[in-house]
Amino acid sequence: MKTILAAYSGFIKGTGSSILSALQDLPSGLWPCTSKMEKHLQVISVMQWVISFLALGAACTALLIYIFCTDCWLIAAIYIAWLIFDWNTPKQGGRRSSWVRNWTVWTYFRDYFPVRLIKTHDLLPSRNYIFGYHPHGIFCFGGFCNFGTEATGFSKKFPGIKPSLATLAGNFRFPILRDYLMSGGICPVNRNSIDYLLSQNGTGNAVIIVVGGAAESLQCTPGLNSVTLKNRKGFVRLALRKGADLVPVYSFGENDAYKQVIFNEGTVWRSLQKKLQKMLGFAPCLFFGSSWGIVPFSKPITTIVGEPITVPKIEDASEEAVDLYHAMYIKSLQCLFDKYKTRFGLKESDILHIH
Repeated sequence: MKTILAAYSGFIKGTGSSILSALQDLPSGLWPCTSKMEKHLQVISVMQWVISFLALGAACTALLIYIFCTDCWLIAAIYIAWLIFDWNTPKQGGRRSSWVRNWTVWTYFRDYFPVRLIKTHDLLPSRNYIFGYHPHGIFCFGGFCNFGTEATGFSKKFPGIKPSLATLAGNFRFPILRDYLMSGGICPVNRNSIDYLLSQNGTGNAVIIVVGGAAESLQCTPGLNSVTLKNRKGFVRLALRKGADLVPVYSFGENDAYKQVIFNEGTVWRSLQKKLQKMLGFAPCLFFGSSWGIVPFSKPITTIVGEPITVPKIEDASEEAVDLYHAMYIKSLQCLFDKYKTRFGLKESDILHIH
């Protein structure tokens, strides 16, 4: 009983090496095997994130409305008042929590796939950066694990650099979910938020933008190395305006987490997906994984952070300048992919398709 209590205390405080290590002293008859229990914890850690991303915002909104209609309406009223007061916080650097970023649950999340972060070059804390993350995948597991938590040791590998993963601004309109996302250093992918991080928050900031966005997620499927980038120049223009260096990032295995039913162009279903994408800001995908359909496949995800491209500060950059640095970025991403592809399960003949 004391061992169980110690395990629970360590999990809540986030100071124990893991729940598993505290429970290993229990009689072996109580557990089928250590590795099996560890795998269950890994599945639970991934599922809590998937369910949180899909349903936490809607569930908390419904709960808030329900509480407002009960005798406890004052609690809901106070929270709504605070929400209004705090509304612009996500656009002003958010509310990062190193405690949340270091939760033990994220190590189980990391080990489920597993997720790895590989550094190729040093980043100077005296500069600001825009990381272009590719590909999107369905849930961007590699992006979240590497930049929204400390499970892969980002702060140790890049000392002095503070990562901010950018996601849909709509997520920050939901109660509780907005605070959960901000605690990981996640910010809205809009101009106000990114401008603040790159111009009013000092140096050593790295904003991670999933360049392909919702359109790219509609094309992701296991074994496909494809990115949506040819006509995505907004992040380059932003980098020039702020003088932030561009860093290409590629995650091998990101597309292998789920299988997806891909509808051909011109079909009714594809047209419906595109319409919903414009309305909602994200693309509704018909995907499935291993257990229960929603649990992703346990496939390795390896994220390579490439060499930074030095970008000058040009307030009103010409189209020629934007095209130049966009071309440099594409070439750098292509070289990054070609250099590391054979190390992570791909063939020498595999190519990166850029759309």
